[in-house]
Amino acid sequence: MTWLEAIVLGIVQGLTEFLPVSSSAHMRITSAIFFGEDAGASFTAVTQLGTEAAVLVYFAKDIFRIAKAWIVGLWDRSVRSSLDYRMAWYVIIGSIPIGLFGFLFKDQIRSAARNLWLVSIMLVGFALVLAFAEYWGRQTRMIEHFTLKDGVVMGFAQAMALIPGVSRSGGTLTAGLFLGLTREAAARYSFLLAIPAVVMSGLFSIPDVFDKSGAGLTPSVAQMVVATVIAFGLGYASIAWLLRYVAHHTLYVFVLYRVALGSLVMCLLIAGEITAT
Repeated sequence: MTWLEAIVLGIVQGLTEFLPVSSSAHMRITSAIFFGEDAGASFTAVTQLGTEAAVLVYFAKDIFRIAKAWIVGLWDRSVRSSLDYRMAWYVIIGSIPIGLFGFLFKDQIRSAARNLWLVSIMLVGFALVLAFAEYWGRQTRMIEHFTLKDGVVMGFAQAMALIPGVSRSGGTLTAGLFLGLTREAAARYSFLLAIPAVVMSGLFSIPDVFDKSGAGLTPSVAQMVVATVIAFGLGYASIAWLLRYVAHHTLYVFVLYRVALGSLVMCLLIAGEITAT
């Protein structure tokens, strides 16, 4: 891996991780168009540690409060009715689907799922699902109305993002809108829900990213660190921007962007400018 590729992909990861456009699809497409070779699923997973560190910093007070309520609530029944205690369980339970499917289909996620035909189809297909959810979602339920059902449904929606092109944030936002949640409430839970799965995936992928016999390019330790730090900085800014944006705007701009990008990739594949694998 060259330094240019490491820096560019770090920027791409930081800018797209929290937007409903699929950061893994952007990493795959950027590698194919500009560098001619897939950087690999492990590189993407490790750079996501930077963006998840941004979540930990941005929501530090909320995370500490929720974690404290959960620990205290294990022993004190009076705490168990609080939203913070219940939210901790919602995040834990909602993280099970992506952990289970990620383990069962690890090999396919690192190989077949990164086919650019599949990626482009998912970009366009789930853009239409997102548009439908934006149009039909009642958006009457705030974060205070969150239930276990919401956590489970959004957990399964997050698991679908194991396929590049679906988008973890896009999937959870879509599910949240279908459940009647406001965009901001769905986005906040989406950020919290990502922490266990993405952090564990990134940590487990560290040995793989430096394995020269595996799929994808092999970065140096310095390149991996720089890419992750860049992803952290831009990811932090993206969180703040997205929360402000969804509070006052629809998600249709992301729908149009996904359709345009997916269509462009399909055209490049048909023209033979890039290869699917």
